[in-house]
This record gives sequence, structure tokens and C-alpha cells, in this order.
Amino acid sequence: MHRIQRAIGMGSDHLLDALLGEDHDHGQDDALSAAHDTLYAQFWSRLAPLDAAADLLREGAARGWRVVLASSAKSIEAKVMTDALGVDEVVFAITTADDMDGTKPAPDLVRRALEKAAVAPGGAVFVGDAVWDSQSARKAGVRCLAVLTGGGFSRQELTDAGAEEVYDTLADLLAAIDDSALASLPAAD
Repeated sequence: MHRIQRAIGMGSDHLLDALLGEDHDHGQDDALSAAHDTLYAQFWSRLAPLDAAADLLREGAARGWRVVLASSAKSIEAKVMTDALGVDEVVFAITTADDMDGTKPAPDLVRRALEKAAVAPGGAVFVGDAVWDSQSARKAGVRCLAVLTGGGFSRQELTDAGAEEVYDTLADLLAAIDDSALASLPAAD
């Protein structure tokens, strides 16, 4: 369980290798992915957003920022998650594993989010809760803030991976938004 929890947030193209070893039988990857999809879909109706997640996204949009969600999940899973958040009106774009070949910790997902937002790396801040998020953002040249909601990573691991600030919760980040790296973001044109 410990190894699985620490792999959450990593794209499935990396997750199976991390859990089963790079030399595992890759012929079963599609079957394992399909089993995951079937099992996970059973819980979609019970998904609940993290406290303050929707509020943080709404605050970003109110400040004129282009809010882009970047998830290693498949598009259908990302849609279920955004529906649970109820933030369609404030999300500028979503990028998912379906948009590219390489997912977190590769920088592709963050780079695609930047393209969709039409923002340079220096004009964006990535917020995540796993070392994969911090690594992906760092590789893409984007500043990263982290929260301890991922459950499997320490404050030190997140900063070692590239997060410049770590907050206990999204509510804590929202409360400190004017004192965080987010405060430096300009409104989008």
C-alpha cells in the first residue's frame, strides 16, 4: 500500500514500471489499465473535492488568471473530477494524459497546459501534492507550490523535488495567496 500511495499522481505510463519494475510483462499493461478504469469508475459518484479546492480555483479566475488543470488522469476521469469540483465556469482549459505520450514526472503535461493557456513558463505557477508534480513543473521551468494533501510525501520530499513553498492544505494556500508565489502572477491578457 505504501508503494501504491506514493505512486499516485504519476502517469500510468510510469506507474506500472514503478510498482512492478521496468522488466515486468508489458503485455499485460492494457489489461491492468482496463481493470483500473473499471474499478475506479465504480467510485466516481462518491468523489468529493478537497476542502477549498474549488474556492482556490475560483479565486484564481477572479484575479484574472487562466486556470488550467493538468492531470495525469485520462480525459474521462478528469471530467468526473472537475464535475465533482463544480468549477467548469472558471477553468480555462484542462490537459490530461490523453493529450500526450509522456505524463508526470515528465514535463509534457505542464508544457501542454502552458500551451493551452498561452502563457510562458515564467508567467505560471503549478500547484500539486506529489513529488511528480514538483518534478514535472521544475522540468518545464514553472514554479511549483505544493500541499501535503497527497498523503504520501513529506514537506522535505516536496521541496527536494522542486516545490518552493509547501502548505498543509489548500485552505492554507488560499489564506496565504497574497504572500505566496501566486501573488506575482499577472492577470491574463
